[in-house]
Amino acid sequence: MKTYAGIPEENASLENSTVMLVTVPYDGTSTWGKGADKGPELFLNASENMELYDIETGTEPYLEGVYLAGEVSENSTPEAMTEAVYQKTKELLNNDGKLFTLFGGEHSVSIGSIRAVGEKFENLTVLQLDAHTDLRPEFHGSTSNHACAVFEANQKHNLVQVGIRSMDVEEVEYLPEGRVFFAHEIANNENWVNDVLEKVSGNVYITIDLDAFDPSIAPSTGTPEPGGLQWYPTLELLRRVFEKCNVVAFDIVELMDSPMAKPSAFLAAKLYYKMLAYYHIYNNN
Repeated sequence: MKTYAGIPEENASLENSTVMLVTVPYDGTSTWGKGADKGPELFLNASENMELYDIETGTEPYLEGVYLAGEVSENSTPEAMTEAVYQKTKELLNNDGKLFTLFGGEHSVSIGSIRAVGEKFENLTVLQLDAHTDLRPEFHGSTSNHACAVFEANQKHNLVQVGIRSMDVEEVEYLPEGRVFFAHEIANNENWVNDVLEKVSGNVYITIDLDAFDPSIAPSTGTPEPGGLQWYPTLELLRRVFEKCNVVAFDIVELMDSPMAKPSAFLAAKLYYKMLAYYHIYNNN
């Protein structure tokens, strides 16, 4: 039986786990770097080579259990993939008291999971860490394109965007007013974490495109953008979000296969595990 991070089977059953992990190896609409469909496999392989004691929190999050809930392999059309992710998420959310997590794939995989989580949890804030706004209503003839990843979330929920440094002019009209934290502003604002926290409350879905990070630490993404977030300030933000709010789900996307994949894959593995540590310490369920 394959388990997350190679943890013992007794920590990997649905019954004994507080966390559910779905993988979506989809890369159907990316427009530059290809290989995000290999992201989940790279992430899981890196996780198996990670020490499972978290120094910062003094905990071993895997002891709370992580259930590998399978993968969504539908890839016939972007819309079909979105519907399949939506249905899988909806099914797993019936397991009350367990944290839903997803690893993609390109960012379009988040559309279906955010839709399902938003139906279950009222007053949802979607916290997006990303280099790109992803606010196009449609792109290349599809509303399920990676460039549309949070358009629906912005229409239905409280969207907060962090790390943005690339967008199209047509997206300006869709920016969530007062809730966009551009990377160039973050670079000159020592208080940016507190400013973000003021906009994030209640039930929270965190969606992290790995290109939110500076390519110096996460080079293997589909569209690496200079001037991105750094490791420890980002962890501070995430820790404090888990402390303040009720994080009900999160996803990590856009890990791409490339000759430089290993550092990015390991960063993704550590990032996921750190978020589990924060969840278990501050779990407000």
